Amino acid sequence: MGSLGSHFQASPRGPEEAVERQCAGNRHSCECRKRKRSSHCECDSEPEDEDSQLDTPRRKKLKSTSKYIYQTLFLNGENSDIQIRALGQEWNLHKIYLCQSGYFSSMFSGSWKESNMMVIELEIPDQNIDTEALQVVFGSLYRDDVLIKPSRVVNILAAACMLQLDGLIQQCGETMKENVNVKTVCSYYNSATMYGLDSVMKKCLEWLLNNLMTHQNVDLMKELGAEMMEQLIQSSDLFVMQVEMDVYTAMKKWMFLQLNPSWDGPIKQLLLDADAWLCKRRKAGEEEPFLNTDDGMPFVPVFRHIRLQYIINDLASTFLVAVYKQQWFAMLRTEHDNDNGPQEANKDEFELNSMRCGRKLTKDGDYCWRWTGFNYGFDLLVTYTNRFIIFKRNTLSQPCGGAVSLQPRRHFAYRLRLASFDNSGKVVCSRSTGYQLVTLEKDQEYVVMNLDSRLLSFPLCVCCNFLYTSPSSERRVVKCPGHF
Repeated sequence: MGSLGSHFQASPRGPEEAVERQCAGNRHSCECRKRKRSSHCECDSEPEDEDSQLDTPRRKKLKSTSKYIYQTLFLNGENSDIQIRALGQEWNLHKIYLCQSGYFSSMFSGSWKESNMMVIELEIPDQNIDTEALQVVFGSLYRDDVLIKPSRVVNILAAACMLQLDGLIQQCGETMKENVNVKTVCSYYNSATMYGLDSVMKKCLEWLLNNLMTHQNVDLMKELGAEMMEQLIQSSDLFVMQVEMDVYTAMKKWMFLQLNPSWDGPIKQLLLDADAWLCKRRKAGEEEPFLNTDDGMPFVPVFRHIRLQYIINDLASTFLVAVYKQQWFAMLRTEHDNDNGPQEANKDEFELNSMRCGRKLTKDGDYCWRWTGFNYGFDLLVTYTNRFIIFKRNTLSQPCGGAVSLQPRRHFAYRLRLASFDNSGKVVCSRSTGYQLVTLEKDQEYVVMNLDSRLLSFPLCVCCNFLYTSPSSERRVVKCPGHF
């Protein structure tokens, strides 16, 4: 940014100083004697000569150069050599400052007709740009720092991108990343996509993966489009609470809100109303599965990424013939000792097909749980105690409601993540084991994580991905069903 320098020369204050010395000499007692902490009294010292007192620096608070430039040149428009007009407003500015912008630098330095014009009409093609945003952006050329409000950052970003101000674009990106929450995440993500801020897109996506299932919100579900939801549901980084069936029900609620945006009610009532709405359509004579209808087709890409093999233990899923066949073969392989679980690292298979589940620990204490569903005879108990998280392969030591595999050794792949969030959904603390391969014998325990109490914050969300079987020779190809 250009700068305007000013030189100040201090004038002697001889008459004032003489009066001060005379008054000081006539006082009966000096002020310094009244100060108990003073160890030296200037009245007891020999008087300094006049020259030394004239050389004593006098401090005077001056207006900073930056503030002076902003007030005088930008706000007052003094010595302006160019006028910018846009959106019905005029700014009297200076070419030397405007040249900090790549947009104006090219305009003034090239052979464009505007290079010699005193008045320039700016065309504003972006609807996100308004006069308030232009005021901030033009003003940023005349000052060292800019205060960007989170509610205005998208408008300022749009104007900064148009005028090619890289520093201001970067500051807008930092402001957006610091203020991602349930009210801003969608607009920030869309704006970051439009203006090419990859780091902001990544931050918003991370926030959504952490909060979509852990802090379900009606307004957020209404705002999330199908393309974004597809990206979230297919990710193995989705922070799932409970089991995959909960992902399925969350998608039903989301689809209902997309088709009924005027719905207004408590989140606890949402699933009941969504199911009632779908049932009403069937009773009205709609025989074809909903996802095969014109209304349902836009949602097929999202539901295609639900990991159906982990929800077929629910009675409502008996329509999933292809998935049942696949799971039946997987069960036979494990039952006949042909598959004791993954023994070689295969992260691609893990990312695509791992079971997603989670649990929320409301406060510090002792917890022990298992995630429901058929897991090929692998009854895995999860324990949190004394800040340790422990896996135990249960065979004979604890009661189990289903069949338990008695094979001497079983292998599985997992990744466990912990996170706690503040009221805006930002991660306060988090830890991850990363991708791991483990072999457990009967009733063997395995310490997954030892937590530092200084880093713990409750409530604490636990999210796990598991893969209990080796990838089959056939790639899984399951068409999205149209059932509801």
